[in-house]
Amino acid sequence: MLKKMPTHCGDDTCSSCVVAGDFVFLAHHAGGFDKQDIEHQMRATFDRTKSTLASVGAALNDMVQINLYLKNLDDFGKARDVFYDYFDKDNFPARMTSQTEFLNDECLCMIDGVAYKHNCSK
Repeated sequence: MLKKMPTHCGDDTCSSCVVAGDFVFLAHHAGGFDKQDIEHQMRATFDRTKSTLASVGAALNDMVQINLYLKNLDDFGKARDVFYDYFDKDNFPARMTSQTEFLNDECLCMIDGVAYKHNCSK
């Protein structure tokens, strides 16, 4: 069973997430563009991600994989440190980090990923 959740970014062609059985596939999430500060934007990004996951009965600690996209690789250490504020220290998801440009010039970071939550689709 597939469950596609409404857009979170104003683009009707992009679901905020798709639930496929016990898996939740997250679209890109970002936020906090009011400040050019990587830690602020990472927190806003995680808060938006938490909200999307909660809408389907999941949580950040259900994340099994995250792709972290950074505008500036020099921000990696500060961005990584924010993970400690959102995940149990023994429950970090697998992560891939890469550098990219974003459509929004104010964006410093973005994540997408996969969560696993038994009976999430019910």
